[in-house]
Amino acid sequence: QQQQQQQQQQAPGAIAGGSGSGGGTIASSNNVTPTGTTTSPTVDVSSSGYLSALETSFNHIPSSADTDRPKTYIPRNPFATHSSYPSAPSPLFDNPGIFEKLGTECLFYIFYYSQGTYQQYLAARELKKQSWRYHKKYSTWFQR
Repeated sequence: QQQQQQQQQQAPGAIAGGSGSGGGTIASSNNVTPTGTTTSPTVDVSSSGYLSALETSFNHIPSSADTDRPKTYIPRNPFATHSSYPSAPSPLFDNPGIFEKLGTECLFYIFYYSQGTYQQYLAARELKKQSWRYHKKYSTWFQR
């Protein structure tokens, strides 16, 4: 057993042969010897290499903030502009009635350049009313 521990310390996570009946081991039954008998290789769970790798992976586990998009508005043009130029999107485009009056080209522009927003949803809904269908596989709009 001391020899197995030395092998584990030299190569953390390596598989050592054994019966799998000892405490602190994990057995796998998918190895077959050339004579046709199965062996149960074991991994010594108490080895310091295995525990340190487990601790490292736990310390670097992704959080929900890694997958969520930020909810705040980030202007596309970060340069300073004149005070008369709007710094936030107009609340006028939160009204679904406005999208009924817009042309097809404008609706496509809103759909592709306002991704992940309520305006994209409203543009897609209006395009669907106008007999356009979005194909998810091709990521393209088609008209019936």
